[in-house]
Amino acid sequence: MTTPYSTTTTRAEPGPAAPARFLLLGDSHAGPVGRAAKAAGIPFSGGPIGAGRDFNAGFFDLRGTDVTFRKPEADTYYRRFLDELGIAGLGELTVPLVCTFGFSAHFVATTENWLIYRVRGGGFAPDFLASRLFDDLVRATVRDALVFYEHARGLGLRVLAVMPPQRVPGLSDPDVFMAAQDVVRRAVTALGVEVVDLRERVTDAAGRQRPELCEPNDAIHGNLAFGRIILADLLARGL
Repeated sequence: MTTPYSTTTTRAEPGPAAPARFLLLGDSHAGPVGRAAKAAGIPFSGGPIGAGRDFNAGFFDLRGTDVTFRKPEADTYYRRFLDELGIAGLGELTVPLVCTFGFSAHFVATTENWLIYRVRGGGFAPDFLASRLFDDLVRATVRDALVFYEHARGLGLRVLAVMPPQRVPGLSDPDVFMAAQDVVRRAVTALGVEVVDLRERVTDAAGRQRPELCEPNDAIHGNLAFGRIILADLLARGL
């Protein structure tokens, strides 16, 4: 199965396909995870089904125990992944769900969106990024990603959310990026989601993604080596 964002599905060869170890759903940041699993021969289903900005608010509807993605292309990929697993909906999933929804912090941190909260001199008020207001603003921005995680946990699924590469493009505010991803991390953790947070292993002294783990000629993505580190963490958790 190939999406516009990455090659996503692994089949055991020769012979029948091995049972999938997990379902991978997310934005383009899920791509390196899928590529790493394919390279390692780890059977899974899923992959990226859209861009990060598509999975913050208003991107799905509940249908009983299942969900329907509002963008037809995303829902088409999702249905194909379910078919690969031999199930009709999310409520029938028997393997862990690995997800990146809500963690495209560079969209949340778009500099222009935060200009109104800056004070004279261009900076934020003291403690603004640690304030209840900031927390509420970020949670409102990713509100339906949080609803998605809550729904999946309510179905009894084991859910793991993967934090993004620590890369801040020029149109985003680095301080907001760092603070916003922590707001999302706390929010999903409170829902019982396991957060794959590898920042201590993948960043330099300044907290930025190390060059050898960055996709070249690209401002936001991690590369295959980064995906392998995530995959190793997932396998260590029993996936």
